Amino acid sequence: MNPVFVDTFYWIALANPRDAWHVRTQEIHKSLMQTKLITTDEVLTEFVNYFSTAGRYTRSGIFQLAQSILQNDRVQVIPQTRESFLGGLALYSQRFDKGYSLTDCISMHTMRQLEIIEVLTHDKHFAQEGFAILLSD
Repeated sequence: MNPVFVDTFYWIALANPRDAWHVRTQEIHKSLMQTKLITTDEVLTEFVNYFSTAGRYTRSGIFQLAQSILQNDRVQVIPQTRESFLGGLALYSQRFDKGYSLTDCISMHTMRQLEIIEVLTHDKHFAQEGFAILLSD
């Protein structure tokens, strides 16, 4: 099976029992046990930052989840580099008419570099760039 990119949306939904997509992401996560998952340092930064105002217990759990992602053999975390930043920034500069975040642009740049088509997200911006989003209504 081809590798699948994991966006911040997925990690947040997977970690947050109150998220509307939590149950669905848990089901998908179980079904992808044989699939190589790809994410980036930038995505994990955004994921951890999302919970920065949560309580101590939640933040500790998110830290532990981030650590387990980094240690999971099924998940390849692409490190942040100057090239990834500049590649994402270049795409960002070409899409001022869109609402893309810089992290999304870095993710899209990374996906193109690695020739990944499918992404675990609900973010329609990825579909606008020709990627197949796996969490749709």
